[in-house]
Amino acid sequence: MGLTDLRDIVVRHDASFEELRGKCAVDAFNTLYQFLSTIRGPTGDSLQDTQGRITSHLSGLFYRTCSFLERGVQPIYVFDGKPSPLKNRVIAERKARKAEAREEMEKALREGDVARARMLSQRTARLTAEMVVESKALLSLLGVPSVQAQGEGEAQCAKMAQDGVVRFAASQDFDALLFGAPKLVRNLAISGRRKLPHRESYVDVLPELIDLNESLKALGLSREKLVWIALLCGTDFNEGIHGIGPKKGLKLVTEHDSFDAVLAAAKAEMDWKPVFDEFMKPRVAKIGEEKIVFGEPDKEGVAAFLRERDFSQERIDSALKRAFKEPFGTKQEGLKQWF
Repeated sequence: MGLTDLRDIVVRHDASFEELRGKCAVDAFNTLYQFLSTIRGPTGDSLQDTQGRITSHLSGLFYRTCSFLERGVQPIYVFDGKPSPLKNRVIAERKARKAEAREEMEKALREGDVARARMLSQRTARLTAEMVVESKALLSLLGVPSVQAQGEGEAQCAKMAQDGVVRFAASQDFDALLFGAPKLVRNLAISGRRKLPHRESYVDVLPELIDLNESLKALGLSREKLVWIALLCGTDFNEGIHGIGPKKGLKLVTEHDSFDAVLAAAKAEMDWKPVFDEFMKPRVAKIGEEKIVFGEPDKEGVAAFLRERDFSQERIDSALKRAFKEPFGTKQEGLKQWF
């Protein structure tokens, strides 16, 4: 989950789900964090079953995955592996911010400020190892493949897109572009009608498609120089330089032919080569199409798994029926028919 926000300089297009049909490598951790942050109760608490187990991630994963399949999008969820040591600083900072947000949220609840508590709750989301295991189990029951990355999930998504195993990489973050994904889809898991923060109004959120080559051509950059901009702004692997955002970074890198010259112009110092290599030479595996197999859904298994966590049988049946284009309990024709 990167820090670099390149939205102000890359070329972005709204996309319909019709355009996104086919296989798509989805950054699983990024997507599950979205569900954990946004799927919450009135006071901001995560959804829980009667045993006190958090179910927000499973709710989002199940209903969104069924929605994808219904629309012809075949998600392959890619889970993060061991993080780079360069990421330790960001991980520690995130833990501290979550703890601070938790304290502020509890204070807001004590003061009866439910709206503020709910807003703060979105900053407290934690993805545990148990949640990852549950998510993989649910995907397996649905017949939807998942991939375990060696390192960054977005890097593996980018590799799969580069190799033509999938049509797109999907994540809210822009790091997949830095890792070399030819096409990035944003808003895939949060598309739809969304309430604006602190306002009683709503907006339609559409999937967004970014073509790496189109953006590089428009900016007059190489992918290497796009990574330079990210290094200046700050990433998961480095802090960046204070006062430099994407637009200022773009100006600097277009005026110089080496990153050392860029740093000299910015009057800054940085041990940049290890970070640069994280993006240009990431730890990824070559995964062939033969390893990405969509299987028959175990509908009874899915229903039992979710019922155990207090999901509505009626809603489960409805979602499965839409996803697999057949009445619940009839002869299964298999996923291949629909793609």
